[in-house]
Amino acid sequence: MARTEYFNDPEAPEPNSMVVAASAVVTDDTGRILLQRRSDNGLWALPGGGMDMTDSLPGCAVREVREETGLVVEITGLVGTYTDPRHVIAYTDGEVRRQFNVCFMARIVGGLLAISDESTEVRFVAPGEVDALPMHHTQRLRIGHFLEGRSTPYLG
Repeated sequence: MARTEYFNDPEAPEPNSMVVAASAVVTDDTGRILLQRRSDNGLWALPGGGMDMTDSLPGCAVREVREETGLVVEITGLVGTYTDPRHVIAYTDGEVRRQFNVCFMARIVGGLLAISDESTEVRFVAPGEVDALPMHHTQRLRIGHFLEGRSTPYLG
């Protein structure tokens, strides 16, 4: 199922659902950031996804990282909350989602790096290389807040 992301776009369709989701900034020992190239839109993104009824938010982030990248992580902190109503995601099945995302920091504790059916590529990227990748604005925002080393989480 393909998806199109909109941000502050007057042509964006009206949302018909809201999904609570979690994502994670996972870094390796050299400070590179784990990213995946999404199969549904071709853009690079942090691993993450919608929360299941049996998940906690941190548990959702851990589960999504494992499902999408093969890595087992533990949560180490909070980057921020991302709830801007100007961010709308439209899917080809008719769902138009307004996302409520909580982005965590995490470190690797196991697993092996692998792609999933949700990605075409998964790799660690040096912070200085992130700007050159095709990526939605909201993903850049989360990574930017992480790289700032903020003393408090972003609340937005």
